[in-house]
Amino acid sequence: MPRTVNAMTYLVVCSVSFVASGLTLFSGFGLGTLLLPAFALFFPVERAVALTAIVHFLNGLFKLALVGRHADRRAVQRFGAPAILAALVGAWVLLQLTELPPLASYTLFGREFRVAPVKFAMGWLLAVFALIDLIPYTRDLTFSSKYLPLGGALSGFFGGLSGMQGALRSAFLLRAGLSKEAFVATGVVVACLIDFTRLGVYVPAVLATGGDLDYALLAAAVLSAFAGAFLGARYLKKVTLRGVQLIVAAMLLLVAMGLASGVL
Repeated sequence: MPRTVNAMTYLVVCSVSFVASGLTLFSGFGLGTLLLPAFALFFPVERAVALTAIVHFLNGLFKLALVGRHADRRAVQRFGAPAILAALVGAWVLLQLTELPPLASYTLFGREFRVAPVKFAMGWLLAVFALIDLIPYTRDLTFSSKYLPLGGALSGFFGGLSGMQGALRSAFLLRAGLSKEAFVATGVVVACLIDFTRLGVYVPAVLATGGDLDYALLAAAVLSAFAGAFLGARYLKKVTLRGVQLIVAAMLLLVAMGLASGVL
């Protein structure tokens, strides 16, 4: 069951949505990676993924209006087509994980904790993406443009499974011979394609189980992301804030441990 949605929920989710959207407009990734743990603090993981996907998609449409005209059509086709198919697979895998029984259970300080497969998988994914930002070799890793279809498939699958698509997408698009404007815009277009695809799987499944998407909180998070993206487009020309990366990675590792252990 979701925890009580109160002022703290709004403060955490909206703050993360605003800051992440602004800081990651030009880096091409980060909003979903940061927003998912924020939602997961207050909702079951599968619902947190759906909420994150909606915010990410609507914010992507807003960014599309800001920079979409610079997108490279060929890169979108080579990267986007396999990403769409793989996103369907990833979203399907997520729904299958939610149906599995707990992997383990234990009692700590008088409370019983259960390690659900979906939380365990999500925790490890968060940890991996956090370590990517911490390790210089993986943080700076890029790939030849001939691997764009493979990059699209990987980005789409992990986007469908967890919403964390941007880091892989950026790593592959960086070597596609695109201008800075085309790199940003192409990433936005592909992200929208992946988000639209996975939402077609997530939302019906959540609504079919009687899940409440909490539309008021969702609207607040979307507006916060819009504001962040607008300011980012106006004032942020490059995002290489190493201190922010380290703080975010550390927070992701903490949330990852909480999910994998069943505490969150």
